[in-house]
Amino acid sequence: MSPPPIVVFDLDGTLAETAPDIMRTLNVILEREGLPALPLERARELVGAGARALIERGFRVSGKPLDEETLERLFDDFLLIYAEDVASHSHLFEGVLDALDALATEGYALAVCTNKPILHTRLILDHFGISQRFAAVAGRDSFPFHKPDPRHLTLTIEAAGADPARAVMIGDSRTDIATARAAGIPTICVPFGYTDVAIETLAPDLIIQHFDALPEAVRQILGGKIGSETASGIARKVAAHS
Repeated sequence: MSPPPIVVFDLDGTLAETAPDIMRTLNVILEREGLPALPLERARELVGAGARALIERGFRVSGKPLDEETLERLFDDFLLIYAEDVASHSHLFEGVLDALDALATEGYALAVCTNKPILHTRLILDHFGISQRFAAVAGRDSFPFHKPDPRHLTLTIEAAGADPARAVMIGDSRTDIATARAAGIPTICVPFGYTDVAIETLAPDLIIQHFDALPEAVRQILGGKIGSETASGIARKVAAHS
């Protein structure tokens, strides 16, 4: 039996609105250091590049210097605090469950590839009761490489036992797009995630406004219905611009 096609999802800002719990944890750290809490509205510019970058950005916004030793201490604290309550204020985006069901019914393997540590990733997926839907789940520390290194994505696909020539990445940020491009894999993006610039300016292959549109978008990408390109043609085009 040939390996199945696969749809690989980012987590934060793609499958789930996780910023409330991430920002809550950041604010615990900031307040411990004598800094004011930051509003949730700052999440789009702060979240998305991992916990270290989040802490660095939080201190930068607050105007306080942050040395490397302190950063590492706060990073360790962040991971412990966050693991205690990863999702009490988070939620899956509307339409996610129906989209996952539809894709699985059509024979697509599903996977998660995120720069969130694997512990927190699994805790969140377990919280929402969707862990078993994915053939592979890869966090920042699952392999020696993490996004935007394309090997994070290609190793996730390999772990799922799927076909990299019939793969698509679903994301919300420049990191997701850069990773997929470097791997020669097309991207579908959502505009409601965590990105410091409008997703349209990053030119993913497709943008969907709601998860209701995802199954048809995947069929378009992997079925070669965008213009006259086949899925492999799209991959070559994406790779040429990486």
